[in-house]
Amino acid sequence: MTKRTRTILFLICLFLFLLIAPSAILYSQGYRFDFENKKLTQTGGLFLKIIPKQAEIYLDGKLIKKTDFFFGSALIENLLPKKYKIEIKKEGYHLWEKNLEIREKQVTEVKNIILFPESPTFNILVSGIKDFWPSPDEKKIILKEATLPPPDKEVWSLKLYDLEKNVKSHLISEKDIYLKGADLLNLEFSSDSKEIYLDIGMKEQLKYFTLTIDKTPPILTEKEITPIPENIIASQILNGNNYYLDNSGHLFKVDERSFISTPRSAWVNEERLTEKSFPVKAETEYTLEIFPNSLFLRESQTLYQLNPDSKIFEKFFENLNSLKISPGLKKLVYFSNYEIWILFLKDSDPPLTHRRGDRVFLVRLSEKIDNVFWLNSDYLIFNTGNKIKIAEIDDRDRINIVDFAEFKELKIYFNQTNKKLYILSEGSLFVSEKLF
Repeated sequence: MTKRTRTILFLICLFLFLLIAPSAILYSQGYRFDFENKKLTQTGGLFLKIIPKQAEIYLDGKLIKKTDFFFGSALIENLLPKKYKIEIKKEGYHLWEKNLEIREKQVTEVKNIILFPESPTFNILVSGIKDFWPSPDEKKIILKEATLPPPDKEVWSLKLYDLEKNVKSHLISEKDIYLKGADLLNLEFSSDSKEIYLDIGMKEQLKYFTLTIDKTPPILTEKEITPIPENIIASQILNGNNYYLDNSGHLFKVDERSFISTPRSAWVNEERLTEKSFPVKAETEYTLEIFPNSLFLRESQTLYQLNPDSKIFEKFFENLNSLKISPGLKKLVYFSNYEIWILFLKDSDPPLTHRRGDRVFLVRLSEKIDNVFWLNSDYLIFNTGNKIKIAEIDDRDRINIVDFAEFKELKIYFNQTNKKLYILSEGSLFVSEKLF
């Protein structure tokens, strides 16, 4: 090989090196040429965590990969900065889809995706049920059964269903309270789930009973109602303190033991929380809703929130049905007959960017919403008409909502402990498989 030939080959190799080396370096640092915008740009990524595992991930209609077998997660790298249509699919499950922006040098995260089965399995737990009440500790359910022995009127009884042991036991019947018949007007659990409080109508009188259900046999005692001072309109206990609104329209806080055991004149450390009096109306129902970092007053179906700076109750929401706090105590769901909203009590966890006090409108429906439960901190389950729906709260792009199941004349309850859904429909109590 001549010296001239060697020189030419060297120059060619040098040219190729100078041409390829910068490209290789830029490629290794995540740079790509964006042919659509005709420019060199740095890429981003997408991280997904999905239940169940081995779900398929599509970007703009193209299958990219499946989530891993062990953690149900996937990282997709070297994506050009733009908006992608993301679809998550698995046979037998509802589709999840959302349009999300991928940005330069950033990883967009969606760590809370749950795919729900298209045909969920339900089993009948017990039949012949008129109503049910779940306990606060989520370990048991009180069942109201009713029989119609001719020629008498319908006679009710209460049964205890142990969810951990799957055992039903008798608690008390109507005739145990009064032989000539008694009407069960209301039932509530104690906060420790060891007692239930019964409001009973009999002989044109209203009586109150406590039934201790953690004893064998259960113990029924007539309950003495501690009279609330006449000038107190509404009260609620939280963390050892009793919050109460009096007829002057001011909100106060006092130690729970003082509130229960001593007259108001003897209460110590009583603290007024409002600067301006709330205009209390006569013959109007008031309820306090106290949560960490947020105090609400409900006037019939109008909700007011106490402004922590001005210490004045400000109108927050009208036509309220109910409101419930999320697991983790960071969010509230509040809803009317046709709308569902979310209030952030604390700054949201990434990837959401909501700040404390932000309100997010979730959905408006044409049929009346009966009840709403938190599935976890990222999903809600609710029933409207005969349908049960599940909705995420991630409001980046569209909200994913699925029609989960359909039952007639239903009442629902979701158990946070065992992750199962309970449905009362046409006299039978159904239970789902574990939802996630």
